[in-house]
Amino acid sequence: MGFYDDVILPRLCDLAMRNRRLLSYRKRIIGLAEGRVLEIGVGSGLNLPFYGAGAREIIAVEPSERLIALARRSTGTSSAPVTFVDGFAESIPIEDNSIDTVVTTWTLCTIPRAGDALREMRRVLRPDGRLLFVEHGLAPDENVRKWQDRLTPAWRFVSGGCHLNRPIQTLIEAAGFRTERIETGYMPGPRPMSFMYEGIARPL
Repeated sequence: MGFYDDVILPRLCDLAMRNRRLLSYRKRIIGLAEGRVLEIGVGSGLNLPFYGAGAREIIAVEPSERLIALARRSTGTSSAPVTFVDGFAESIPIEDNSIDTVVTTWTLCTIPRAGDALREMRRVLRPDGRLLFVEHGLAPDENVRKWQDRLTPAWRFVSGGCHLNRPIQTLIEAAGFRTERIETGYMPGPRPMSFMYEGIARPL
């Protein structure tokens, strides 16, 4: 890991995630979290102010120490106590069937083994738990998909491994979830980067 990966990239990711167009997505999905919550890829803590009274405890997993340091500054904005875990989504250090809500926002695009990570999320969720997600990914329009495929190799290199062309709903369901609700569509911006998946899934 060099200076770009350790210092510059976390700052760039944080700047991108501060896009005001993402606020409405955060408010809708984060406010649904209840009980013992696991947030995957907490980043700099931008979701923390949006947790409601239903969230009793937040466990925040993040592999970047610099982003965890930024997120710690946001803990005072959260309605629930926050515990930070320096770790990876593909191997979550939490016991089976112990989480009420898993939250992932604009994270599945960057996790190297997204399928493994989703199976870990399913493992830690209680049988009646929920996965809440907002992600960008593979678009339905053929021309946009072609651009996503063309751009992804270079985009991954400059954006910390972000894939523009991951089929989010397919990945979630292949990992043992049933999609309970999903809304999709383009947000304002370049179409290869802006097709959104927002929804709720439950373990099968």
